[in-house]
Amino acid sequence: MPTTILTIDDDPEITELLSIMLKSHHFDVLSANRSEDGIQLIKDKSPDLVMVDLMMPNIDGWQVCKAVRAFSSVPILILSALDDPGVIASVLDAGADDYLVKPVSSAVLIAHLNKLARRTGALRLKAHDESVRRPSTSPLIP
Repeated sequence: MPTTILTIDDDPEITELLSIMLKSHHFDVLSANRSEDGIQLIKDKSPDLVMVDLMMPNIDGWQVCKAVRAFSSVPILILSALDDPGVIASVLDAGADDYLVKPVSSAVLIAHLNKLARRTGALRLKAHDESVRRPSTSPLIP
């Protein structure tokens, strides 16, 4: 059974791009374009990993982290265009497990997701699996 990742981003094109890329690496993917829907999916579907955009309307990435930490220890990776050490520190303090700055190559993103999955025992890919091939190093998200 593949590792399940939930992507939460208010831009449907980003969640679609992430879904295509993650599925090509044999992850199961759930997507939400509203933070409220993402939080509910975490409660209902218990994904192995969660990837959240920081800057979203209504409930931002900080609030998502705090809300999720009230009921779950699922690993959370923040994927954001904000590259400010103070912001990164505050999000990690709010409950995120990792933080990547856009644009990020698919190779780096997959490596960080695999690291989080290994840490929690959620990585279900086999070493001989084709999905372990070297991913592209071109930026995933402009």
